[in-house]
Amino acid sequence: MKSHGHEHHHDHGHGAGHSHGPYDNNRNPLDFARYLGKLEDPEREAWQKPDRVVEALGLRAGDVACDVGAGPGYMALRMARAVGSTGAVYAIDVDPRMIETLGQRIRETGIENVHPVLSAGGRGSLPPRRCRVILVVNTFHHFPDGAAYLRKLAGRLAPGGRIVIVDFQRRALPVGPPPGHKISRAGVAAEARRAGLEVARERRFLPYQYFLELAPIRVPGQGRAAGRARGKGSAGKKPPPRARARGARRRAARSTR
Repeated sequence: MKSHGHEHHHDHGHGAGHSHGPYDNNRNPLDFARYLGKLEDPEREAWQKPDRVVEALGLRAGDVACDVGAGPGYMALRMARAVGSTGAVYAIDVDPRMIETLGQRIRETGIENVHPVLSAGGRGSLPPRRCRVILVVNTFHHFPDGAAYLRKLAGRLAPGGRIVIVDFQRRALPVGPPPGHKISRAGVAAEARRAGLEVARERRFLPYQYFLELAPIRVPGQGRAAGRARGKGSAGKKPPPRARARGARRRAARSTR
């Protein structure tokens, strides 16, 4: 895949050897039909476990979510079912062919709450609305500056929202790219910290991939310290004379009831 600033790739389902070339200007395979077949191969479900991945996202009806590197909608369409007709899923991809295919899938399934977004010009598109969940599957290892793009994505999170990274373990596997093209779990965690994020939760149900939930780094005791400071600021201060007089009259009135 092409190393261009923060672009998004629909690299959700690699076959063994990671070779689909030759490639176009985005380093996506020219043999689109073959590549699409790899992405939508029924055998992929056995190791990708897409329904369980979406279940683990904890999406609720009415949520707004995003799938970065959405491809033909392998995850986005499932996410759309989870958020229901009152929710929305923004599906970002760099390849116009994928955006066109996703549009076809939307029409075929009748799922109308998926909104395709073409990432163009190397800018790294962002969801237009703040999201409760931003999902990045088998795509993070393509970002030349993962921390910079994570920082941008974090700016599109709703309060309490999180970014979920699913990518291949950095070892020899029967699926996915060769180890030299991957980023390790530790590498993602390091990039996240550079972006002001931390691994808030990790799930281990995928055989070949890690599943990391990223959230803004919390400063321990910051909220409690602020509360104590506010309390100290008000403690020991006497109310003005008029306020003391009003208080005395209210106490006297209560004593006669």
